[in-house]
Amino acid sequence: MSIKRNCLRPLALVLLCLLPTLNARPQDAQNKTKIEPKQASPDLRQIIRVQSDLVVLSVTVRDRNGNLVSGLKREDFHISDRGVQQRVTAFTDEGLPLSLVILVDSDTKWKAGTSMTRSLGAIAGSLSVGDEAIVCRYDMLFYPGEKFTSVSDDLLSELRARQASVAPPPPYVPEPLITDTESTNGPPPLAAPTYTGGRTSKAMDDALFSAARLLHGRDVDRRKIILVVSDGRNEPKLNHHTHDEVVELLLRENVSVYSLAIGADGPRHQFSMLADYARATGGDIAYAKKSNTMENLYPKFTEQARHDYTIAYVPTRNTNDSDFHEVEVAVSAPSGLTASTRKGYYRKKPLSF
Repeated sequence: MSIKRNCLRPLALVLLCLLPTLNARPQDAQNKTKIEPKQASPDLRQIIRVQSDLVVLSVTVRDRNGNLVSGLKREDFHISDRGVQQRVTAFTDEGLPLSLVILVDSDTKWKAGTSMTRSLGAIAGSLSVGDEAIVCRYDMLFYPGEKFTSVSDDLLSELRARQASVAPPPPYVPEPLITDTESTNGPPPLAAPTYTGGRTSKAMDDALFSAARLLHGRDVDRRKIILVVSDGRNEPKLNHHTHDEVVELLLRENVSVYSLAIGADGPRHQFSMLADYARATGGDIAYAKKSNTMENLYPKFTEQARHDYTIAYVPTRNTNDSDFHEVEVAVSAPSGLTASTRKGYYRKKPLSF
């Protein structure tokens, strides 16, 4: 009996030594599936996919003349989260592919609208192979495109179809009123009718809200953009969502708005809301009256969006319990550079649709 026990003891000791290793193998394999990148050297896209608590910022840097600045390094950037300096976790200056909603105003006046419709086809030429886009339009309602498509004949066909659907009607010209100048009898002649135009009949806030929802669920390693082409007019009474609600959704979804304000060569009051959407989300705004100017602006927008610096960090040493966190980005060197990004982020997860 003692001989059998002595023979079994070495076997038991071996099993006890191997037990932790055997138990750890399934868990280790699971961890490798979740955490380890597919490639030997992980890049920013893989880090974004793995760490859900990252705050990801797209940062545009310009010099004193307004020109885009490239070639900066991670150590050149300083991030402040509600006044607390943060450590950059991930950084890249490589362009990310775009997920783009092209949002076209279909209720414009004749002159500006005609120039705008002629320019739309040029948007397809400003995109690259890795980008995807969907073409939508709005007036008092939102009309979504069928699906996101890559740069191909399909996108160009969509843009051409939108050119026809958003083309403004010709201006109203009243019929001339002919009266008998020699007659002095009877009532005085009626004044010729005048066309004073109508009140703005479109809901831009709702359109941007719906456009942002289309971008919900796109890959996290893509730059989510709304390019709105509009004369800036908006009727608040027709909107179901306020301006602040739309900004919140854009920030939660990390969507940047780029605005092409048509019908003017510079800022005007009617474009103030477009400018605010661009400023709050880290996008940009430009102004144009002629179709050739608009065509030249489309590639500038997409180039800027695609080649922004992408910076990520995990918020630390910030005990504020507020849902919204204001963010500031500064560039230390060289001097005279200005960095812009979205104005902040919300700690809660994006809304589910």
